[in-house]
Amino acid sequence: MTLDIPNLKDGGTIKDFDQRLRDEAHEDLADIIHDEPTSKTQIIAIYGKGGIGKSFTLANLSHMMAEQGKRVLLIGCDPKSDTTSLLFGGKACPTIIETSTKKKLAGEEVAIGDVCFKRGGVFAMELGGPEVGRGCGGRGIIHGFELLEKLGFHDWDFDYVLLDFLGDVVCGGFGLPIARDMAQKVILVASNDLQSLYVANNVCSAVEYFRKLGGNVGVAGLVINKDDGSGEAQAFAQAVDIPVLASIPQNDDLRKKSANYQIVGTAESEWGSLFAALGDNVAVAPPMRPSALTQDGLLELFDGSDTGAGVTLEPATDADMRGKNAEPKESLEVIYDSV
Repeated sequence: MTLDIPNLKDGGTIKDFDQRLRDEAHEDLADIIHDEPTSKTQIIAIYGKGGIGKSFTLANLSHMMAEQGKRVLLIGCDPKSDTTSLLFGGKACPTIIETSTKKKLAGEEVAIGDVCFKRGGVFAMELGGPEVGRGCGGRGIIHGFELLEKLGFHDWDFDYVLLDFLGDVVCGGFGLPIARDMAQKVILVASNDLQSLYVANNVCSAVEYFRKLGGNVGVAGLVINKDDGSGEAQAFAQAVDIPVLASIPQNDDLRKKSANYQIVGTAESEWGSLFAALGDNVAVAPPMRPSALTQDGLLELFDGSDTGAGVTLEPATDADMRGKNAEPKESLEVIYDSV
């Protein structure tokens, strides 16, 4: 690489050159939007509150992307291991952590065919997690990715790798894509309710925090699931300055099909055009730097009658805490007569 050092005869100075290098060193690379991704593979992490519909969204999105001719790898990074269940018609595929444990006990190595399965052109796998009370879910995610690297993750050829992460916590392994720049961008899934938007806002805060530390992951946008038209999620997206990539309506037909493990992200479905548009938006949405809201700012998106606006915090006293056991105590404080 050659450096364009200024010609001193033309009026340039070494001081000018030094300042330019300093400016470039402090430039936030994620704010530079390229016409084409710098990497062929787009790795996208999807975050949202547990039960908000990430798995439903991702199973149908990945299926539609495959129909559009893209090579897609879907990885479930939720200890519940429910990401791929809709894609595989309700069938649970063996997880990487579970399979690795069994293979290790048998003195065998894990192979791709043991943990990765295909349907409709989508390649899919689950990282899994420890049994209840027997380990940390976040540490399980880290261990799962270590196993993926041994399987050759960095040599695989995909257009998109979609990671389904539990958004209720963004620490440890669950924060890997953001903290370690493992993904180029994050997509949030939420609805018009305070709890799911609280989680979405929390993820925005994590992105904002790691960007200040030099990270480059940005938020590509919000998918509103079970949209009842009340508008809080739309208002949230506008407030944190991210686009709405899709609005999936609150619809009984969608609910029944999801409950019956039916794929609707296909051209044959009446919902196909919705997921086709989502696929197009996900492909081109740039990673943006969100402006996370304060708790009060988040509450202001909702009707005050629903969030307790106007409530005053009344401090408790020691007597309140003791209740019927509250008895006056003699003070040990020495009080002097005033002179």
